[in-house]
Amino acid sequence: MLGALWRDWRASRAREARTAAYVAALLAEPAPEDVAWLAAHGTAGDADHAAWELRYARRALGLLTAQRDALDDRTASDVARALERAMAADAGVAPEKRRVAWRQLNARLRAYGEAVQRRSPPGTAWHLGSTLLDFAGRRGPVGDDVVAQAGEIAARTLEGTNAALRDCFGVAALPDDIAPSALAARR
Repeated sequence: MLGALWRDWRASRAREARTAAYVAALLAEPAPEDVAWLAAHGTAGDADHAAWELRYARRALGLLTAQRDALDDRTASDVARALERAMAADAGVAPEKRRVAWRQLNARLRAYGEAVQRRSPPGTAWHLGSTLLDFAGRRGPVGDDVVAQAGEIAARTLEGTNAALRDCFGVAALPDDIAPSALAARR
C-alpha cells in the first residue's frame, strides 16, 4: 500500500514538473523580429500590443496543442490550470485586469481552434495568419503577402508549441510491426 502511494506521488510530481516546463515554454517572450513585423503590419506601430498578441497566440496555440496532441488525457487540463496560475501571477498584468486577460485568452483559444480546424483553401497557415492579424487590430484590405507572413509566424508558433510538448511530455512509441489501429483493438 505504501509503495503504491509513493509511486502515485512520484508520478504526480513528475507530471507537475513536465507541465511546469511546458507552461514555461508557452510563457516565453516572442521573437523581437516577429514583434517588429506585427507592429509594422498589424498594430499600427504599437510594439507593446504586438508583443501581447504574440504572447496570447503562443499560449492559445499551446493549449490547443495540449488538447490535440498530448499522450495523456489529463495534460490539457493540467496545462490550463498551470497557465491560469502563471497568468494570475503575471506582474505585467494589473490584478484587476487578470480576469479580462483570461477572457481574452479564451477568445483567442476559440478563434485559433477554428482556424486550425479549417482545411479549406487557402490553407491552415493562412487562416492562422488572418486570425493573428484580426486580433492585432488590422482592419481593411490586407495583401496576400501580409497574411502569408502572419500565417508563417503563427504556424511557426504552433510548430514550436508542438515541439515543446514533445520535449516535455515525450513522444508516442509504437511498435514498428503493429498498426496503431490494431493496438487500439487490444484494449
